[in-house]
Amino acid sequence: MSLFDHVIPAGDGFLHAIPAGARFRITDLEGNQAVDTLFFCLPDTAERYDAAATLQAQRRVYLTTGSRLMSSRGRCMLTITGDTCGRHDTLGGACACETNQVRYALEKRHMHACRETFLLLAQNAPGYALGKRDCAHNINFFMNVPVTPEGGLTFADGISGPDRWVEMRAETDVLVMISNCPQLNNPCNGWNPTPVRVQAWAA
Repeated sequence: MSLFDHVIPAGDGFLHAIPAGARFRITDLEGNQAVDTLFFCLPDTAERYDAAATLQAQRRVYLTTGSRLMSSRGRCMLTITGDTCGRHDTLGGACACETNQVRYALEKRHMHACRETFLLLAQNAPGYALGKRDCAHNINFFMNVPVTPEGGLTFADGISGPDRWVEMRAETDVLVMISNCPQLNNPCNGWNPTPVRVQAWAA
């Protein structure tokens, strides 16, 4: 049974609950799009996705089929069950007006960024008691962030393509928060942000 089927325009956001056992899929409709994503446990959203715990649990840098997405309390929130892209980033974090200014130029500060989308979603979801402190480190589905030999991070052209997808199984009731990245200053979106599709099916 379908729970939702929604196309998120470039630069827009999405917030929805997903019950335990459900399948959740994100599809990169046109390719080379970054999808910044946060997960929160329900009903207590103080328990949320933890990038450090996730990397420690799987002992590898990138996320792909078999990766367990861990919470801040050490529980598995979701498991990646299928992936036609190959790997996903959880090191680069979300773009913000402040980082746009620091990385690119002072005049880039006004440009819309993923952190602002997360904050707007949190403010417009009073039933979930989310705020600024809940916009923690996220997953960047489809985004290519190579790690240099020196241990630094670089933003590179995406490795995704049209209609590639990643699918997860919710291991507990979760809330998904997505910013379909509007970034125009690095190649994470191929310099051209595009829509993505999100779907969920009940167990």
